Formats: sequence, structure tokens, C-alpha cells
Amino acid sequence: MKSPEDTTTPDPVISPPHYNSGGIEALDAMVSAFGKEKVKHYCLANAFKYIWRCLHKNKEVEDIKKAIFYLRFAIGDDPRKDS
Repeated sequence: MKSPEDTTTPDPVISPPHYNSGGIEALDAMVSAFGKEKVKHYCLANAFKYIWRCLHKNKEVEDIKKAIFYLRFAIGDDPRKDS
């Protein structure tokens, strides 16, 4: 996550620009298309992926933060509302 003072650099964890297309973020489109329960399972699997590989990519902290993001989203706590 970026520092609160940095308002110019997109946050690679909370809202990466490549996850937003046509004004809607991928997670929101997925919830709309598949429903909250299926997206919850996707988020759990995605968190597992980030934890599994975090020690092998030289981006350990970022990957752990991404796992936390997806775990929070899975329980209905949208981390994008923090910013």
C-alpha cells in the first residue's frame, strides 16, 4: 500500500489501474456477473495464491498485502473503502 501522502501513484494493492476497465473494477464486475458467494471463493483462492508464492518473488510484503486485501473482501470488508 502506498503512503497516505502519495496521491499521484496508483496503489498496486488496493486499486491497480489495470484492474479497472470502462469505469468498473474487475471485482465489482465479477460480483455483478457471478454473485457475492462465488467471488468470495475466488478471493479465498487468490489469497492462497499470494501467500503460497510470496517468499519466491522478491515482493513479499506486497503479496502479503494482496492476500489480506482478498481475505478482507471475502468477508465483506471492502479495503478499497479505506482510501
